[in-house]
Amino acid sequence: MYTILNKRLQRIEKNNIKDHLKDSKTGLEKESLRVDTQGHIAQTMHPKVLGSALKNPWITTDYAESLLELITPPCDRAYQSLDFLQDIESFVYQQLEDELLWTNSMPCIIRGEKDIKIAEYGSSTGGKMKHVYRQGLAWRYGKMMQVIAGIHFNHSIGIGFWADYQQLEQQQKRSSKDFINHSYMGMVRNIQRYGWLIPYLFGSSPAICKTFLSGIPKLDSMKIYNKNTYYEPWGTSLRMGDIGYTNRKEHKAGIKANYDTIEKYIESLQYAISTPHEAYEKIGVKVDGEYRQLNTNLLQIENEYYSTVRPKQILECFEKPVDALSSRGIRYVELRSVDINPFHPAGISHKQLFFLEIFMLFCLLQQSPKIDKKEQQEIDENQSLVAHFGRKPQLKLSQNTKKRTLTSWGLELLDAMMPVAELLNAVHSDVCYVSALKYQMELIEHPELTSSARLLDELMSRHSSYFDFAQSQSEQHRHYFLERELSQTTWNKFVQQAKLSLLEQQKVEANDDVNFDSFLKYYFS
Repeated sequence: MYTILNKRLQRIEKNNIKDHLKDSKTGLEKESLRVDTQGHIAQTMHPKVLGSALKNPWITTDYAESLLELITPPCDRAYQSLDFLQDIESFVYQQLEDELLWTNSMPCIIRGEKDIKIAEYGSSTGGKMKHVYRQGLAWRYGKMMQVIAGIHFNHSIGIGFWADYQQLEQQQKRSSKDFINHSYMGMVRNIQRYGWLIPYLFGSSPAICKTFLSGIPKLDSMKIYNKNTYYEPWGTSLRMGDIGYTNRKEHKAGIKANYDTIEKYIESLQYAISTPHEAYEKIGVKVDGEYRQLNTNLLQIENEYYSTVRPKQILECFEKPVDALSSRGIRYVELRSVDINPFHPAGISHKQLFFLEIFMLFCLLQQSPKIDKKEQQEIDENQSLVAHFGRKPQLKLSQNTKKRTLTSWGLELLDAMMPVAELLNAVHSDVCYVSALKYQMELIEHPELTSSARLLDELMSRHSSYFDFAQSQSEQHRHYFLERELSQTTWNKFVQQAKLSLLEQQKVEANDDVNFDSFLKYYFS
């Protein structure tokens, strides 16, 4: 099953092209709710001292005004992206007053949807579009799903690697762009295929605050810890499960991206962003002079389609993501299934990042047949099973219509990744990759060591509720970032970027005389 993988690794080593992998890039995006001293979602506006949420490339907001998103640039090494992320969070904390950044993926106490203020981006056309899009999400799915937080791992293979790899693969008849797209789409399919590993290894959300369900009955499999806390005894990542943020209406609305090729992927999303849906038509677009959503299509824009992984290209101005992919191809791949690690101040550790580098390269080099309907059902089922029951002894997953235990399949996959880890050790003259992989093997063999198991153990042995645990961790991490010193150069860099972003927003708004109705008509034409 791993013959092609091993042959590719041997050819890469034999032809000495592994050094090109040094040029691979990693970026991180981390979402964190701002929370007041009582543990409620903050009602304050995005602090101006952090700059413009519209124009600051490092500090913005996601769905809600209180949902911060911290973004690193692409870095040469994954650990450098973590260093940059910690610098951003240090700056943020040292500019905030007494608010906490919630250190868990599942949110704090929410007193109904009225607590969740949709993010504002100013009066420019672009700012209005971002706000109205989020307004549409509220009408379609409700606000609660939009304040779940996570970490996105953005990864690209060194640009110099592709030409030599294409020659090794004897794919010279393809254009360079076509070969890179073909290879990245294979990576994307394998990330879906083996993606259940991520919630098992990194899942950190087996419990929730009762207020998250907002009166909706809990799942039958969930247990009651006390009147304020529900949990899954064997759960790993409720964020990635049936109560998390997914396009659960996709079967009714017909949304399912096609990952066979980049062309079919683009075609499937273009269909979704241009095809009206009856339920969304009933909501209306502009009602009593106020926009409720951008349009009535299956997806307002491509980003509405939730997936654990996305092929991405950097956008230029108001370019659509599908147009960027079509014209310039895939620039990097975004892995979206990583929970915030509540046991690390930054929400992710070096060991986790080293493993994710291994995982991404493994998924690129491992053979990747197209995903048929049956396998897609298996992928969805495996993700749900691991999210809710991942640590259950002898849990069985589906692989090519056959059942096998998570433990046996997991150890097989990690064993197959060992040559990839050894390759990365050689590339970077380090031992961190093999060490990180061996640690993940321990988590497969000993589920009690996983973050999800540790969280439940900590919760039940030392805390009165999920809220109490999460707030305690958040306060510890706040202290860590307040004590963490930034160099004057780094501090000035963030201050200057914040000020510059505010000036850029003012400039955009001053020069923006485009009618919003006309802009939307043009954008979607």
